[in-house]
Amino acid sequence: MALLLRTLLAVVAVAACATPPPAPTLTVSVNARGLHQGEVVVVTVTADAPVTTVRGRAFDRDVPAVRIGDTWRLLVGIDLDVPLGTHRVQIDADSPTGPATAVHDLVVTAKAFRTRRLRVDPDFVNAPAAMAERIAAESKEMAALWSAVPTEPAVAALTFTAPVPHRANSAFGTRSIFNGEPRGAHSGADFLSPTGTPVRAPAAGTVVLAKDLYFSGGSVVIDHGLGIFSFFAHFSKITAGAGDRVDAGAIVGRVGATGRVTGPHLHWTVRLNGARVDPLALLELLAASR
Repeated sequence: MALLLRTLLAVVAVAACATPPPAPTLTVSVNARGLHQGEVVVVTVTADAPVTTVRGRAFDRDVPAVRIGDTWRLLVGIDLDVPLGTHRVQIDADSPTGPATAVHDLVVTAKAFRTRRLRVDPDFVNAPAAMAERIAAESKEMAALWSAVPTEPAVAALTFTAPVPHRANSAFGTRSIFNGEPRGAHSGADFLSPTGTPVRAPAAGTVVLAKDLYFSGGSVVIDHGLGIFSFFAHFSKITAGAGDRVDAGAIVGRVGATGRVTGPHLHWTVRLNGARVDPLALLELLAASR
């Protein structure tokens, strides 16, 4: 009996002195064309032990993560109005052995944006008073889309392809002057595509808007998940409906010249967790061939 008691006490002592395994150590790496306003930053997170969830925060916004193999990936958008300087990306992870945290500083530097001068229908520079209520309602609807809580990622592999085969001929961030009057920065990319060209979903997702808007004409918005939204404008024909689930490459409309335009083309805007970012950055960093 004495021997058994000593053995039990020894086991208890060893258990009491055992050191629990440490929480994982996170390693963070980033990839971007540059750290400028309007750019996309791909954040890759690895851990030296299993983690169950990963989440991020940057520019005062929560940033969702998706698991790809043994790594986690987050997409951070640097909005056009982000102040220059150092901004912190914080990564938090949960694991069986406890929480883990890592930080990475992004130093946002200046980028020169050119100016473009365009002549358009005067009603699309200073809209008639009769259109004020419509424009206000549409602006409110779009703002609600951009601020929506990110959904689960629809594209687990995070790959994107161009919606049309033609080149982009208007740079993101360009300062626009319509009929001699300054307006906001160009928050998308324009593709010189002829009327009727099929516009294909650059990645799978859910159509959350498909309607005619005053300034944008025939418009379609696709929620790709992970906080990524594609906004297409100036369609001559919309072929998708709100609520439709679309695969990558599905035709959602056709190029046109509706709304505030100087001629037929495709306008493509990307919002990334609310930030206005260059769609071409998304294509370069997350090309389907990668």
